[in-house]
Amino acid sequence: MPQKYDAFVPGSHEIEGFGAGGFRFADMSHRGSILVLPSGISAWDVTTPTQITPQSLQPVLDEPRGTIELLLIGTGEFLLPIRQDVRAALKEAGIGVDPMATAHAIATYNILVTEKRRVAAALLAVS
Repeated sequence: MPQKYDAFVPGSHEIEGFGAGGFRFADMSHRGSILVLPSGISAWDVTTPTQITPQSLQPVLDEPRGTIELLLIGTGEFLLPIRQDVRAALKEAGIGVDPMATAHAIATYNILVTEKRRVAAALLAVS
C-alpha cells in the first residue's frame, strides 16, 4: 500500500530552525525528516541516506512538472553521495539535485525560496 504524505502546512515556507531530531517551520515543529515542496511541508519517512530512493522521493516526482527546478537533499550531519537511480529519476522529471549536509541544505533552501526560485528540499533530521 502506498504511503500517504499529508502536508503539515500548504505552500512554500522557510525552515525556521532544526536540531534535536526535528524541524521548525510556519510556527510549527516536527520530529523526524521532512519534504519541503512547493505544495507544502510534510513528514518524510526516511531516517538514513540509504533510504533515499526514487520511491521515497515519489512526492517530489508527483509535483506538477516544472514547479521544481532544483531539489536540495540534506543528507544529515555530513554530505553523502546520492544514488545514481535517484539522480536518473530526478533528471527524467526535469529536476536538478544537489546533496549537502542538512544544515547547508536548509540555509540554501531558505535563500532560494526567498528569491522565489522553484526549489524543494528533502531533509534528513539531525540530532
